Amino acid sequence: MKLDDYDPGDFYDELFVERGQPRPEAVPLVERINSLSIEELMQRQQSAQKALLRLGATFNVYSDEQGTERVLPFDIIPRIVSGHDWAWLERGLKQRIEALNRFLSDIYGEQKIVKDGLIPEDLIYSSKGFLKPCLGMEPPNGIWCHITGTDLVRDRDGQWYVLEDNLRCPSGASYVLENRRVMKTTFPLVFGQMPILPVDDYAGQLLETLLNLAPPHLDDPTVVVLTPGMYNSAYFEHSFLAQQMGVELVQGSDLVVADGYLQMKTTKGLQRVDVVYRRIDDDFLDPTTFRPDSMLGIPGIMEVYRRGRVALANAPGTGVADDKVIYAYVPKMVKYYLGEDQIIPNVPTYLCWEPQDQAHVLANLDKLVVKAANESGGYGMLIGPHATPEQREDFAERIRATPRNYIAQPTLTLSRAPTLMGDRIEGCHVDLRPYILYGKEIYVNPGGLTRVALRRGSLVVNSSQGGGTKDTWVVGNS
Repeated sequence: MKLDDYDPGDFYDELFVERGQPRPEAVPLVERINSLSIEELMQRQQSAQKALLRLGATFNVYSDEQGTERVLPFDIIPRIVSGHDWAWLERGLKQRIEALNRFLSDIYGEQKIVKDGLIPEDLIYSSKGFLKPCLGMEPPNGIWCHITGTDLVRDRDGQWYVLEDNLRCPSGASYVLENRRVMKTTFPLVFGQMPILPVDDYAGQLLETLLNLAPPHLDDPTVVVLTPGMYNSAYFEHSFLAQQMGVELVQGSDLVVADGYLQMKTTKGLQRVDVVYRRIDDDFLDPTTFRPDSMLGIPGIMEVYRRGRVALANAPGTGVADDKVIYAYVPKMVKYYLGEDQIIPNVPTYLCWEPQDQAHVLANLDKLVVKAANESGGYGMLIGPHATPEQREDFAERIRATPRNYIAQPTLTLSRAPTLMGDRIEGCHVDLRPYILYGKEIYVNPGGLTRVALRRGSLVVNSSQGGGTKDTWVVGNS
């Protein structure tokens, strides 16, 4: 089956307007794919997957009884975003990150948005991501969210929506870079024909973002990437980004607080560390401040941070902005802090702690998607139309028991993209996670990680739930 025969169906398709009519920016790619036999496509797919295996692009699934390490499934038919769409998305993402950063600064400071009645105080203090030890803290340059992965989706009419924000330890950027490297060898002629915006500046931009946090008087600040270790699901990414930036990859046991500073153990003695790109959750960062049983963090690091002697990216406490209940208030944040209307809309959201919303949700569980406020990776979620009556009743009980912990949203008809499924090309649902860096300015890497649901008919794109990835081509104006 070639793309000539591909049927987009009753969905918004990322490559086709309708059967046999590719979107203008996708024409060279579609023509190239149609020039290949299905056997050649399958061979290139296998070569691409083997290349990713050689590069070590794996991830871990803790619940997998057949062995934890897997190669992230990859589809060689890329997803294309037009330059016009991208320019609009970039503006919207920059606006959103600016508003979220001001929100974080406010709620750990004067809490004006709470005092002015826009967000209930109880919602802030009951959020699992809100950290009371961070009250009154001022991170370097007033920036809390240095690295953000914002999940975007399109509905049936092609409208983009923000699905959720990831401000704690967002993962996936390494796959963007590795996918692109593999695709350049898979379709070299197409890269010569199309004005595809490059993504390989990400590591350099990330390093600049981190260096921006160091005290200005330091000539050669030391940056490290802090990982929980090789058994973490995203360890490949931690080591990859450290290598790409040319900085040390460390674990908590490699660091110690000494003489009032954070120091790294080396063969030549202790070396001061100035900036930590931490890939461990807040709770495990410092056993003297958060979880006393943490073996992953560094005792005393929060006191060093509080004194301004080390910078942490992202700042501790940013997880409150990941809370899916707080997400519902982002449009108000944008208006409150920036005096603007939100550019990229949120998905309409019902808050189960509000009695009227809860009644609507409970009466319509067969039509809605229900999400736990602080879960990620596709866990803690009910897709009502695909759920059994028993599953819906289970979630109804959960909502009644802890209404603060749940939101509900309409079931969007996610856009699809042509995907190689065995010896056929089929439409599979996709989302998009661009990566936004907040340093001296806000930088949005062009494209992002397109995640694709590889189980037929599935709306769940998470790798832990059987999803895979595609390269994302932002096609500029040639």
